[in-house]
Amino acid sequence: MSTDDGHTRVEDLAWAFGLVSPDPAERAAALDHHARARREVEAAHERLHQGRFPKLWFRARMRAYSNACGGCFPGALWSGRDYAYGEISTWPRLPLALLFLEWEARYPQDWTEHAKAWGAKQTLIRDLAATDHSPYLRAKLVELVDLAVRRTYRCKDREYVRVARAVDGDELRDRLHRAQCSENPAAQLHAGYVLWLLDRPEIPNTRHVWRTWHTDLGLVAPA
Repeated sequence: MSTDDGHTRVEDLAWAFGLVSPDPAERAAALDHHARARREVEAAHERLHQGRFPKLWFRARMRAYSNACGGCFPGALWSGRDYAYGEISTWPRLPLALLFLEWEARYPQDWTEHAKAWGAKQTLIRDLAATDHSPYLRAKLVELVDLAVRRTYRCKDREYVRVARAVDGDELRDRLHRAQCSENPAAQLHAGYVLWLLDRPEIPNTRHVWRTWHTDLGLVAPA
């Protein structure tokens, strides 16, 4: 792949949206594509210092390595990153950022095996919470919060409270109330905690607050 302007990279990775497809065959094809792209990254990395005179070819090989990284996750997010904090809503690669988070939310085992990057997850969530929210972006973020509260806690999921507070409204609260009333114990717990924090914007979302909230309910807080 050549260097891109952001929009081009999204077009190049159109296949990646199959990673969240409900169709198992389509998802398997996207996973295979992603695995091949990751192997290209590994091969490009191995070539960086090969040969008798590696310094002569280092710049060209580094460009090839950077381009390879941009063909799969998480490299596609950071290769050519061109937005400042709070400006992710206008970033050409915003669809890839949302896809990356949706993939982790819907298919966590696949994400962990093929693209695990907790730091990238945390950075994206924080930036998405801090930006302007169009109706489209707000709807996507509400969906991500809903997906997160309905599962067993995963690393950096607590960051979604930032998003919940940023897009608080009837749609989000309706989803959280439905999760709280579901038969899923994890959803009941997490949705209840998020709703409690939404009603108390002055309270920070810290591990201590999380544990105290559990203690007040007579529960033992998960790690």
